[in-house]
Amino acid sequence: MSTGRKYISENPGKVARVALFLLAPLIGAYLIMFVELDPNNPAVTNTLAVATVMALWWVTEIVPLAITSLLPIVLFPALGIMDGKEVSTTYFNHVIFLFIGGFLVALAIQKWHLHKRIALNILRIIGSSPGRILLGFMFATAFLSMWISNTATAMLMVPISLSVISKFEEINNPERVQHFAVGLLLCIAYSASIGGIATLVGTPPNLSFARIFDIYFPEAPEISFAVWFFYAFPISLIMFLILFIYLYLVFVKRKRNWKSLSRKEIDQAYKNLGKKKFEEKVLSIAFVALALLWFFRADIMIGNFRIPGWSNFFNLPQYFNDGTVAVFVAILLFVIPSKEKPGTFLMDWKAAEAIPWEIILLFGGGFALASGFKESGLSTWFGEQLQFLSDIHPILLIFCISFLVTFLTEVTSNTATVETLLPILAGLAMSIETNPLLLMLPATIAGSLAFMLPVATPPNAIIFGSKRVTIIQMAKTGFLLNLIGVLIVTLLTYYFGTLVFDISENVFPDWAKTVK
Repeated sequence: MSTGRKYISENPGKVARVALFLLAPLIGAYLIMFVELDPNNPAVTNTLAVATVMALWWVTEIVPLAITSLLPIVLFPALGIMDGKEVSTTYFNHVIFLFIGGFLVALAIQKWHLHKRIALNILRIIGSSPGRILLGFMFATAFLSMWISNTATAMLMVPISLSVISKFEEINNPERVQHFAVGLLLCIAYSASIGGIATLVGTPPNLSFARIFDIYFPEAPEISFAVWFFYAFPISLIMFLILFIYLYLVFVKRKRNWKSLSRKEIDQAYKNLGKKKFEEKVLSIAFVALALLWFFRADIMIGNFRIPGWSNFFNLPQYFNDGTVAVFVAILLFVIPSKEKPGTFLMDWKAAEAIPWEIILLFGGGFALASGFKESGLSTWFGEQLQFLSDIHPILLIFCISFLVTFLTEVTSNTATVETLLPILAGLAMSIETNPLLLMLPATIAGSLAFMLPVATPPNAIIFGSKRVTIIQMAKTGFLLNLIGVLIVTLLTYYFGTLVFDISENVFPDWAKTVK
């Protein structure tokens, strides 16, 4: 008895995780046997049960995360949620190949140590103190995410951040740097999401909103690039500032008892790298080319000004996606010969074996879970629960929608969640005769502000793939940011968005009345 008490007192976190792990299947079984969310469709309740078990097991990490991610392949067919063939196909798609291609490029950069040169250049420009490094990485990530895929941005920034972390570990005890390393990686994931909401092209949910809104309300004023930017950029900017202050206080200010780099040390370390080798030059070109190909793949609209994408040179430009680009550049690295090591190539399969397949399966599990939500009708059921909010004040309605979407998308694809809920919210707005934008805008923004779990957004998954951040660390840091995001979206939509979009609280617009 005393030994057990001692173990519990010394390992309270582990005991809680084990208890939660064992409790998860019981909660799932209870939901299946005793709860009926939709009496005519048991798949709704069954999907919620599977989602609950997976979310709790992901958090506890008792079972390998990749194995938990495979649960839908077994449970969805067994519980009548989805056909086994359909579930299996959700695990590999263009986003997964974006991961694979991006990781291959990143591994090639690490193989030839180009990341060290890039990192030292960054340190020479923005300074070497932890606070400056944090701000520099946040700014670069957020800015890039406004224009290119936030997934692609995170892919580009992670190898650079890892090399900076390695440099600090060289002059300090790695354990001292570990806390700051977590903060630096999280800042990339979170900045990618925050930057992406500022523009229509920054993140898929924004484009989903523009398309769904136009389908439902063709007579409504156009949601142009500029109008969206005027509404969303202030949200992005405020979240950016809050994020920097928050991460600085948590990961930098409390941990200053370790040695930083001096300018002299940085310059000397850069000189020690010597001149750029052929492999580094080629990889630099490939790295920049990949970013540009991602950036300019599709048309970029700025108001009425259009920058045509390179995919328009092909007969079927819609056939291209970011995964196509990533795999194309990765393949090139396997066929370009090396001068440093004759008879070899810039990339080989031995280096490629470091691809984190666990994270690929984890992300595939998130896609499968999202498909289950949609196919079973659970997402629709969640949206329908909002109807009871029709008699409350609009600002509370916005808050509830933002809160629901933010935490729902923690366990589902943000794009799938937004695409499922927006039609429901459009119908709800028409039934309670309120401006649809008042409901659809916060739902869209909130879909990109999920910071707690790796499956919530691709940037979160990429950061988790570095294997330097645990789910518990991400969840603890992200929970408060989730709540702050809900509050910011609510206040700015109600007090500022209404001005940008000319929304009158008690006026049901004519363009919404004409919808049948």
